[in-house]
Amino acid sequence: MGATFPAWDPHPDVWLLVALLVAGYAVALGRLGPTLVPVGTPVASRFQVTCFGLGAFTTWLAADWPVHNLGEGYLYSVHMVQHLMFTMVAVPLLLLGTPAWLARHLLRPPRLFATVRQCSRFLPALLIFNVVVVVTHWPAFVDATLRSGPVHFLGHSLLFLSAIVIWMPILSPLPEIPRLRPPLQMAFLFLQAVVPTVPASFLTFGHQPLYRRYEDLPKLFGLDALTDQLVAGLIMKIGAGLLLWAIIAVVFFRWAAAEERRNRPQPGLRDMERELERFGLRISN
Repeated sequence: MGATFPAWDPHPDVWLLVALLVAGYAVALGRLGPTLVPVGTPVASRFQVTCFGLGAFTTWLAADWPVHNLGEGYLYSVHMVQHLMFTMVAVPLLLLGTPAWLARHLLRPPRLFATVRQCSRFLPALLIFNVVVVVTHWPAFVDATLRSGPVHFLGHSLLFLSAIVIWMPILSPLPEIPRLRPPLQMAFLFLQAVVPTVPASFLTFGHQPLYRRYEDLPKLFGLDALTDQLVAGLIMKIGAGLLLWAIIAVVFFRWAAAEERRNRPQPGLRDMERELERFGLRISN
């Protein structure tokens, strides 16, 4: 069944949530930050403020018209794009925009801090995120999110929280919850790029639609339910994979550059070596 592109349909609840997020950040920087950082120290860098703003914008973009309307009322492939915008773009940007003092304040309840620290370890983070990915892409759960507003909100909340867990080992703003060392970061991201290919394969190589609800929804761009499902699987497998591999490359080259700087002889040592060589002496390696 064909359909026309959905008309503009604003979502005030999304606007309110994003506005509260941005307002809370602004109030924290303006009032709380000066009481928690040393005098003369900026409460946040321009880079952090920019990242947080972009993260909030991405959250709004993924949850409002037209992405939300297309993903919930027409195409599962757009629904997949929405999930990736939340987990692979919005959440890491929000973490990059969070100063250490603010993260420490948000996690000040001891039990909450201990829980986040434990969940942000290598294996727990990998396990939690991928369990949530499987559950939120399970046909019965997806159909339930399309029929029930609270279940839909629950699904997105689970994705957001699990994405925070999966990015903490890479982007943690807190020294008390340290980031993994670069080789472990690369291994962590590699596994994160590989594990989701399992559920993606069910979407890509399925011979019939897994999501009955999407079979009954109107279609756009000439996609039937099975083709739409295949496109969703490719987005999950290739789109997310390319992003993670790009981050692995960034981690590797930054690590290699840091190692090169660490092993490079200091200028003073080079001068001493040249002086010794003038007298026929050489420092053995």
